[in-house]
Amino acid sequence: MHEFELIKKYFSKIAKKNKSALKLNDDVFFDKKKEIVVSVDTYNIGNHFFDFKNPDLVIKKILRSSISDLICKGVEPKLYFIAGSGNKETFTKKNLIKISKALKDEQKKFNIFLSGGDTTFSNNLTFTISSIGYSKKIIYRNKASLNDDIYVTGNLGDSYVGLQILKKKIKVSKLLSNYFIKKYYLPELQIKLAKKLLNIASSSIDVSDGLIADMEKLINNQKNLSFVISEKNIPISLTLRKLMKMKKIKKISLVSNGDDYQILFTANENKFRIINKLSKVYGIKISKIGKIVSKNKKSIIINEKGKKIELINRGYVHQF
Repeated sequence: MHEFELIKKYFSKIAKKNKSALKLNDDVFFDKKKEIVVSVDTYNIGNHFFDFKNPDLVIKKILRSSISDLICKGVEPKLYFIAGSGNKETFTKKNLIKISKALKDEQKKFNIFLSGGDTTFSNNLTFTISSIGYSKKIIYRNKASLNDDIYVTGNLGDSYVGLQILKKKIKVSKLLSNYFIKKYYLPELQIKLAKKLLNIASSSIDVSDGLIADMEKLINNQKNLSFVISEKNIPISLTLRKLMKMKKIKKISLVSNGDDYQILFTANENKFRIINKLSKVYGIKISKIGKIVSKNKKSIIINEKGKKIELINRGYVHQF
């Protein structure tokens, strides 16, 4: 069962009277009157992070992925709660010291504060993080309009390559290996852009499950809309471009696999100049990659020759 089927069948009716729950479709809770925004995420070893050999990097990765849910909504995270389940092998003194130091580093970097949590014994290593921010408004999903432009920040695909290197499915030099693995563990969050997007973006989401999967979520309740994305305009790093040439890997096979945690958003055509200026002022790469179109046209990705690309992998799917 797909996660959306599960939510719709068992939980949507329970949350129906709670408007702040946003129909359980927006990854956050938003109480407009109290100006509070909350996101909750759970991470399991082997699923959300590869292993626990580097607990400091793992904790940084999952904390960043959690606060990413707020950032893409136009909200700066302020507080977080963390709950962990582990055993004597995973929660060793050495590991806990590394985790503590890593959290301290992240708090300084993103100006956030640990506010509570819980620990339990389990042979299955998991972490749950609740992130909290304060705002009078947020950027919702499913608010895109016909002819809106589609944008994404940063670069896509580096994190996926890092994971493949950790799994020993891709072999590269130590220099390239270090670069991609770092991108896997330490995604670059565009926190400086958060509040600026509130007056620009019509809808937004973070790229966690993959570009196409998350684009589909962004307009999943807008039955009259679809999208066209240009493969050529999907941003990738120079290092990834070098790897693609070296290994003869197609771009489309790398850019929709998740774990990028960049901001995917739509905006009216007349916002182009403002977005371009913001990109320059804050030194943040913001790429226009496509267009929102009528549902009369199917959602597609087109290559440089204007031909439709068949996607084997649309992104990560939560199945139960």
